[in-house]
Amino acid sequence: MNIDLTGRNVLVTGASRGIGRALAVALAASGATVGVHYHRNRDAAEALAETLGHGARAFGADLARTAACERLFDDARDAFGRLHVLVNNAGIALKMPLDAPTRQWSADWDRTMAVNLKATEHLCRRAIGHFRAHGGGRIVNVASRAAFRGDTPDYMAYAASKGGMVALTRSIARGFGKDGIVAFTLAPGWVRTDMARDFIETHGEAPVLNDLALNRLTEPEDVAPFVVLFASGLADHATGCTIDVNAGSYVH
Repeated sequence: MNIDLTGRNVLVTGASRGIGRALAVALAASGATVGVHYHRNRDAAEALAETLGHGARAFGADLARTAACERLFDDARDAFGRLHVLVNNAGIALKMPLDAPTRQWSADWDRTMAVNLKATEHLCRRAIGHFRAHGGGRIVNVASRAAFRGDTPDYMAYAASKGGMVALTRSIARGFGKDGIVAFTLAPGWVRTDMARDFIETHGEAPVLNDLALNRLTEPEDVAPFVVLFASGLADHATGCTIDVNAGSYVH
């Protein structure tokens, strides 16, 4: 199957590295014009946008700030004239021991929710208004297997934020389908990214591989084809679904 996304404008958050970068590359390879969001990695984002072609551009924003989220969407919309697809990929996973000082634990909880869940909600809300005015659009939210199976005690906030993303995505799918808006969730497990690097460097790759049904760690490029498919419109009748991309480490 050859998917042609020529003429589609896509905003991908957290696109300067990791999964987001792989998503941006795959979307552009299919002809899409990609808005490459970054927080601090401006040089990497701008270099990627130049490489992608098709009029790709980099957009900076701190997703922990509501105003920055809204400005990000508006800047991408204004730059491209119209957005067809929103991909909420950016996320953080802060280690939060239960015995940490309450002030620190609470601050980390709030930041996790702000970046992983509130930013997704703000961007989705902006996208819904835009899509309703232009005959529809597509939203892809990158959650985690942790949304379903939970995570370790130090990462409860991360799991809770990803669970919220799933519920948000399903609510959008159920509530705005008649407006031509569809929404999907991807739920990766371990993926070879910077987020997983610290664990692997500390404990080695063996504990991660032992958790998988397959014999190799998931790469960012293994996630990308699903976003291209969802962006194409060929899977619209799967709106509201969650696709597990976790090498069989959790099946539900």
